[in-house]
Amino acid sequence: MRRLLVTGGAGFIGANFVHYWTAQHPQDRLVVLDALTYAGNRASLDAVRTHPQFRFVHGNICDAGLVNKLFDEERFDTVVHFAAESHVDRSITGPDAFVETNVIGTHVLLKAARRAWLDTKSAAGAHRFHHVSTDEVYGSLGPEDPPFTERTPYAPNSPYSASKAASDHLVRAYHHTYSLPATISNCSNNFGPYQFPEKLIPLMIVNALHAKPLPVYGDGGNVRDWLYVTDHVRGIELVLERGRVGETYNIGGGNERRNIDLVNEICGLLDTAFQSSPELAEAFPDCPAASGHATRELISFVTDRPGHDRRYAIDAGKISAECGYRPADAPAVALGKTVHWYLANCQWWRPLLRNA
Repeated sequence: MRRLLVTGGAGFIGANFVHYWTAQHPQDRLVVLDALTYAGNRASLDAVRTHPQFRFVHGNICDAGLVNKLFDEERFDTVVHFAAESHVDRSITGPDAFVETNVIGTHVLLKAARRAWLDTKSAAGAHRFHHVSTDEVYGSLGPEDPPFTERTPYAPNSPYSASKAASDHLVRAYHHTYSLPATISNCSNNFGPYQFPEKLIPLMIVNALHAKPLPVYGDGGNVRDWLYVTDHVRGIELVLERGRVGETYNIGGGNERRNIDLVNEICGLLDTAFQSSPELAEAFPDCPAASGHATRELISFVTDRPGHDRRYAIDAGKISAECGYRPADAPAVALGKTVHWYLANCQWWRPLLRNA
């Protein structure tokens, strides 16, 4: 039986991990530590609230006293570290929070794990500190460049990606300096249920349902490798079970898409959903599709943001070869599931719009 600390477990990827892990490993103890900032939502964990091995703690990873107390109380053998400030636009206007949470907070966790696992003679058994990071630490690719691998040099271009790069380096240093049993994964752009509506895919869906413009940066030609969040958390599970200590694994979806093409696909999925389910027109009467119009009419090109990386792409060959990772759903199927989740779960995202 594992005893897991999941930081940021009320956020998008963290909550999906909690749902997946409690379903696949119901015997394991799982403690979520989350500061419940704007992107953390207790409602994302409603489905596991009554799970007998689940505990939620409202707190900040920068609070060393709380973190050490939890290590002492719960005797964690596994840390899965999701907690991070993650929105690039917010990092441009307010970088301080990104340095505090992503760098200082990660260091607090590393020190606590070192104290509990390496400095305490009574600590026994296998341990793992898994740090969840991003492909943005590698910088930007040209149109013909090969995808990022684990050997790609770091070249972060935003305060967000720079703070994540720093945290990656801290984790690696703690492994090599102190022999802390750690692994790192760098993922491509995630999408799926429970994603805060400021991110591209849920923003397009929610804006369309309210007949608001669908803002696309620049010419819409920025390319991302899109990863369904359930595939991501399965990849993390594989790294925990089969990954080699001290190694980094890139987790990608093998799904490179231009932003404008992705937005057009979302619009088409909404149009089809309204055609096949007339009750959606009553629930979302402002959406163009409710009156038979094309949702893509809402697309609006806006001024590009500073330092906007042109292309990301992940080579997931290492995790596939070593851990057996494969995305489970075809990209179109996963995107369709995501659109239908937001259509069916407005009670989850509407309060977030009011509180934004």
